[in-house]
Amino acid sequence: MKVILNKDLSPLGEEGDVRDVAKGYARNYLFPRGIALPYTESTIKLFEARREEIDARKADKRKDAQGLKEKLEGLDLLLSMPAGPNGKLYGAVTSQTIADELLKQGFPVERKRVEIPGNTFKSVGKYKVMVKLYENTFAEVTITVQGQEIKVEPKSPPPNRPRRRRDTPEGRDQTAPEAAAVEAVSPIPPEDPDKTAAELVPEETADTGTAESSPEPSPDAGTVEVSQA
Repeated sequence: MKVILNKDLSPLGEEGDVRDVAKGYARNYLFPRGIALPYTESTIKLFEARREEIDARKADKRKDAQGLKEKLEGLDLLLSMPAGPNGKLYGAVTSQTIADELLKQGFPVERKRVEIPGNTFKSVGKYKVMVKLYENTFAEVTITVQGQEIKVEPKSPPPNRPRRRRDTPEGRDQTAPEAAAVEAVSPIPPEDPDKTAAELVPEETADTGTAESSPEPSPDAGTVEVSQA
């Protein structure tokens, strides 16, 4: 659908330009906001009558762009960015970074008008970027990217922890609590480590497992004589 722009709209065009756009875009956005008008005979005549006025405004824009070009090219824009010892930036300089810095200097420039070779800068150094101002007018801006050292506080070493010792059948160390438990259930007293467990069984229970209730009778014992009075 053909329309005539009633206002400047980047990047679509400027006032008085004829453009082909989607019908939905024209009806839902351009026409309700007065940015464009339908391309008809009546609107063509309207803009022809305003041609001198439109051309005069464009001439003023060219003049302003030329003055801005001289100011921007006289700048040496300094950017301080976090960087490592080798000059590698921790982040990157983008068109938005430069647009923000230009705004701080009093030059409102849209991000999409800043053209960076390779899209970003990732190291410290001196660079040139192009800023599109108006029509075919560009400004070459010098950018100096300076590394900013980041101070990192040294981390305190972790506290030394005693090594846990374990004594296992495979010959490894064992923790103190585990060693104490093994020692408590061991049948071998610590003062006589050579004594076997069998020697520690009580004599009366070694053979039968039960204690005898009375001693065995003597082999010499016979009948008991009873003396007569």
